[in-house]
Amino acid sequence: MASEVFGRLFGVLLEDEQFVEKARKEALSVQLVHSKPDCRIFVSSEGVVLGDDVPFKAAITLKMSCDTAHALWSGRLLVPAAIATGKVRIRGRIAKVLELVPMLQPAFDSYPTIAAEAGVGA
Repeated sequence: MASEVFGRLFGVLLEDEQFVEKARKEALSVQLVHSKPDCRIFVSSEGVVLGDDVPFKAAITLKMSCDTAHALWSGRLLVPAAIATGKVRIRGRIAKVLELVPMLQPAFDSYPTIAAEAGVGA
């Protein structure tokens, strides 16, 4: 279920022309590695890939539990706080991650609906 929820969430971003344009311009790609349950998502301007078969090495890798991801997307945990407390571990430039956050607004806006439709509680 986690793959389904987060896959759908990042699909929302790929419908946002500003996100796709900036991701393409910046050569931005992200590998999200979630645990409990295990779930891997690769996102680039070319699309979303679920699972281990990534098309190329991501510019940024984020590791966190699914509970942490849920708290982030729900707005109960801010990205800088999650990084500072070690709830989110980053491989890549932290500045690039912080630059990415404002681009994610369409996903933040869509997450409550996507989570509710999947039966994931607040």
